[in-house]
Amino acid sequence: MIIRPRPSFLQLLFITRGSIVPDIIGQIIAAAVVAALVVLAHKTWPNRVPVFNGAPFALIGIALSIFLGFRNNACYDRWWEARRQWGEMIAVARSLARQTLVLDGTPDSAGRARLLHLHIAFTRTLARSLRRSAADFTEVAHHLDAHDLALVEASRNRADAILRLMGAEIAGLRSRGAISDILFQVLDQSLNRLALVQAACERISNTPVPFAYTLLLHRTAYIFCFLLPFGFADQLGWGTPFAAALTAYAFFGLDALSMHLEEPFEDNPNGLALSAMSDTIEINLREALGETDLPPSQQPKDFLLM
Repeated sequence: MIIRPRPSFLQLLFITRGSIVPDIIGQIIAAAVVAALVVLAHKTWPNRVPVFNGAPFALIGIALSIFLGFRNNACYDRWWEARRQWGEMIAVARSLARQTLVLDGTPDSAGRARLLHLHIAFTRTLARSLRRSAADFTEVAHHLDAHDLALVEASRNRADAILRLMGAEIAGLRSRGAISDILFQVLDQSLNRLALVQAACERISNTPVPFAYTLLLHRTAYIFCFLLPFGFADQLGWGTPFAAALTAYAFFGLDALSMHLEEPFEDNPNGLALSAMSDTIEINLREALGETDLPPSQQPKDFLLM
């Protein structure tokens, strides 16, 4: 996720970090080259390479802009919902740390520590599954004992397996009389909120924007941009390649940006900072346990926070 102070007008013209231009530079150049070839061919063989009235292109361009805007709104809704769910995750972590304070300083304080470390492992594991990271489990393993680690690694849904371990822990605390029925219900409600966050994130990750809609807009944008020179070669002359490149930047840029926003958990400049939010949860919970060897808070590197 890009985190930076608001740039000046001139800086906005030349910023590349977070820009969509590197993803679409090939399409922009291709549109400009095709436009230049069309202008050259029309000037060389005006009878063989005709041009058309530009009015239909204006109408199609307006319609295409509206549909691309709709798609970007739909994809941004996915991105924002994902961010809201991870905000809920942070809120639940802090609530759980407060709700278990009743165990601090009692013979069952180890149960509190285990519960909060399981929460850290749950957060890290969910982030890894959403980003489809490699199987390296090192940053999660030291929050689990050997028995728990074996159970989690054998599960097809590791985050859900850790959530079940958290449920078993509060059930054990209740059976030992360490917590009351009311506190058990409060803690169970917190686990239910975590389960809802996990389900919502998995729904976003596993349910893309309908492919037919994406395909329709993608094809239309290509057809429009590569036919555009035939409508303006007469009026704009050698300015047509510039107009075609600018149009390609707008349409292909919106298309590529919507693809980034459609996958809010992916490891790209416009993806959510899952690692940083996981670090925040770990710092909050370990600090609540009185630990002092806390990891540093992540800071943006080259304005990029992962």
